[in-house]
Amino acid sequence: MPHAKVNPAANKVNEKDAEILSSTSIDKQDDRLKVFSRRFEEYPDASVVDVFKSGMRVSASRPCLGTRFDINSPFTWMSYQEVFTEALNIGAFLAAVLKLPPESFVGIYTKNRAEWVILELGCYLYCLTPVPLYDTLGPEATDHILMQTRISVILCETPQHVTNLLRLKNSAQILHIIQLSGRIPKVNEIKQQAWGWQEALKAGRENPVEQRQQPNRKSLALLCYTSGTTGLPKGVQITHGNLIAESLAMTDLLITHGKQYVSTASCDDVYLSYLPLAHIFERIMHVLCFMHGMRIGFYRGDILTLVDDMKELKPTIFCTVPRLLNRIYDKTLAQANSNCLGAAIFRMALRRKTNEVNRRVIRKNSIWDSLVFSKIQASTGNRIRLVIVGSAPLAEKVMRFSRAAFGCPVVEGYGQTETTGGSTVTLPGNPQTGNVGMPLFNNVVQLQDVPEMGYYAKDGSGEVCIKGLNVTLGYFQMEAETAKIMDSDGWMHTGDIGQWTSDGFLKIIDRKKHIFKLSQGEYVAPEKIEQIYSTNVYVYQVFVHGDSLENFILAAVVPNPEAVMAWAKKRRKPENLKDLCNDLELKTEILQSMQATGKANDLKSFEQVRDIHLHHEPFSVENGLLTPTFKAMRNELRRLFGETFTKMYRDHR
Repeated sequence: MPHAKVNPAANKVNEKDAEILSSTSIDKQDDRLKVFSRRFEEYPDASVVDVFKSGMRVSASRPCLGTRFDINSPFTWMSYQEVFTEALNIGAFLAAVLKLPPESFVGIYTKNRAEWVILELGCYLYCLTPVPLYDTLGPEATDHILMQTRISVILCETPQHVTNLLRLKNSAQILHIIQLSGRIPKVNEIKQQAWGWQEALKAGRENPVEQRQQPNRKSLALLCYTSGTTGLPKGVQITHGNLIAESLAMTDLLITHGKQYVSTASCDDVYLSYLPLAHIFERIMHVLCFMHGMRIGFYRGDILTLVDDMKELKPTIFCTVPRLLNRIYDKTLAQANSNCLGAAIFRMALRRKTNEVNRRVIRKNSIWDSLVFSKIQASTGNRIRLVIVGSAPLAEKVMRFSRAAFGCPVVEGYGQTETTGGSTVTLPGNPQTGNVGMPLFNNVVQLQDVPEMGYYAKDGSGEVCIKGLNVTLGYFQMEAETAKIMDSDGWMHTGDIGQWTSDGFLKIIDRKKHIFKLSQGEYVAPEKIEQIYSTNVYVYQVFVHGDSLENFILAAVVPNPEAVMAWAKKRRKPENLKDLCNDLELKTEILQSMQATGKANDLKSFEQVRDIHLHHEPFSVENGLLTPTFKAMRNELRRLFGETFTKMYRDHR
């Protein structure tokens, strides 16, 4: 079937505009944004509802959302028309039966599944705003969200989700729960009224109500709460305009700069949804899918059966995170190294395919694919034509491997929730690694001076700041927090330090703030963790370190001499701190004690140090490791322990 295009008039570009968009020059950013903004104004869809209807026009009776109920079953599909009908019914249930006024918030507390998407669309049809909730927020953060949004209706997946919610202090404001599986609580069992999904759909169908005024581009579409790094999570306000502009810009850039490698998305494309729908990256991909009438299949909720789901679904576009690609790389490497011949063939195959990629030759039919990489391609269904990586940086060696193994363009995006996902993306077919690509057409990236760290825009480096159609309205009911990231000129400050390459691509080289992200996408606030560990009897000073290419954190610890000497005396060990810092038994004792302290203070698993290095010399102003106000000189500490941490990470592989 030929590829069908949605709103083709919006995709027309005149020769002059095409020349501007095809430039990667940093100096052409403003011009590219002007061209895109003009095209965005001409684009007919004003909301995500309109986007879905556009997809429905080309795929009305074609599959839209697919569910696989067990390992022996194929995917069961709902058509675009069926999804829209259910969205109308669940929206009518919220508006007419539960009488939610316009602009009310509705909670969604489930894993990725069709009902998540249908409820979201139903909210948009009746001017309601979905608020995703997820387990890793923790009870305190979830309670804060309930208090801030005054949510009275929540979609829950299981009885356990219901139980988790009803334990919270602010759960009394929840009046209605829509439960997707398990036994529905009876009226006398909980204070809230509980509804099954089919029951709610039936009630909406029997109480049709005229649709309210449709949302527009300025209307609030999502309240995405960040997982939080210090203090309580912040609700990032995302508009319908943000979502549409981001999806259009991603499509425009990939096609403009990679048309010889990537064809326009169409209703023949298939997308696997496994990244959390509560996060903006996955939400953008769904909008992009609807924009082109694509089909979306949901994994069964277990990452261990993801490969089996992919084999059955046979996706053509795959969005993933470094953590999964790292696993594929490590597993392939381990299998190859199990025998000498296999290792030699793998190295040869990777080298030859990498050489092809460097010459901008991308294919799946080489002899090296047959010998080595065909198994990886088969495990994903053999149809993937584009891989998009986001959420955290991907190691250069893993990027090179992925491009060779998948035999298709693998691009990497950079952004944050506050910029509706991506701000930059690498170009299809471009073999470079170590950068995050060029700015999307819907925003401008500016590097601003950070003199205290020695970064200056005139030298091509500085704090990455974003302005454009993808930037958030701000944090919900948190004006002071919004003011910390948005300056008076409208620039959103990311806290990342960037550097321009000679090709006009952005490279992330440092953090202005001390918060960092691990490879699985979790943010870590080291100072909060250090404060907790500092209460441990064995700890005199501690410096927590993380690497965005790794999924756990490490620490350098200066032991408390008094506690350590007492420990040594009991075991008749030499009472010399320098020597004791090399004692493996002491290191194990301190590590386990620190982890117990962390657990007692509710540190999440990714906030707990996996390993420590004991250092006998205290951090001080005199040795340049503390500021005059006794704050850690983090850059100096990183330099001091850099090689040690690198070795520790290597030892854990």
